[in-house]
Amino acid sequence: MTPPRIPLAAALAEGPVALDGGMSNELAADGHDLSDALWSARLLRDAPEAVAAVHRRYFEAGARVAITASYQASFEGFARVGADRAEAEELLRRSVTLAREAAESAEDSTGAAADRWVAASVGPYGAVLADGSEYRGRYGLSHAALRAFHAPRAEVLASASPDVLAIETVPDIDEAVAVLDAVAGLDTPVWLSYSAAAGLTRARQPLAEAFAVARDNPQVIAVGVNCLAPEEAADAVALAAEVSGKPVVVYPNSGEGWDATARAWTGPATFSPARVASWLTAGARLLGGCCRVGANQIAALDKELQAAR
Repeated sequence: MTPPRIPLAAALAEGPVALDGGMSNELAADGHDLSDALWSARLLRDAPEAVAAVHRRYFEAGARVAITASYQASFEGFARVGADRAEAEELLRRSVTLAREAAESAEDSTGAAADRWVAASVGPYGAVLADGSEYRGRYGLSHAALRAFHAPRAEVLASASPDVLAIETVPDIDEAVAVLDAVAGLDTPVWLSYSAAAGLTRARQPLAEAFAVARDNPQVIAVGVNCLAPEEAADAVALAAEVSGKPVVVYPNSGEGWDATARAWTGPATFSPARVASWLTAGARLLGGCCRVGANQIAALDKELQAAR
């Protein structure tokens, strides 16, 4: 019998924890077409076994936290492909179930199935637009409208009992405040992670102000950044630790640039596990990769974390 998991927040107090890497790049490498607006969320309906396989691959590479394939999932997005409300709810819950089953079935050298967690991805509103808006923010929506968008799917994801809600790739403070408001009544901890560039949110707001919104929120167990250039991560981590006083989550992308018009990645990859030491020194406790960071890089990152422990 698998012993019970300790809460992720308690694990972070004991030492750093490895996250997984990008879902979409592994699915694409396996031959799946992700060109439609639902991105990897489409496979929750069409090929759930493919999503589960990627989760297992990351756990077997050393990841301890799987982020679900719900980043681009929404009632509105599923409705556009003919899924009614009930089916959309089932698909959202399935994202958590697939990750949990992978956590329990994956095999690695440690056999530490009890020390694996599931983070249900709550992506930004801009991801649903599938036009790169999550890298700009400032959608022109009110706080109430953003809250109304995020609350129903967050409630459904929480009902599937993930260990944490990953409020990730948030481009601006306004949306961060709205999402935190939307999840406030849920009995599920969250982490809050901004997409950033040049020391600012994607909406060009100071990161210090962005991190501060989580400082006095007990539901937030970690705050930080994701889908930013790896070379910018250490400074952002240090600032998040200083401003929030909380454990820091960091999972950069590969360093390549995303061309939303061409829907393609450009430029060189700069992600390297050798950067892990600087992230740890700056205060990171949840460390992994985002877009275009795969299982091989996560395996190397985990080795760095093991050495640090």
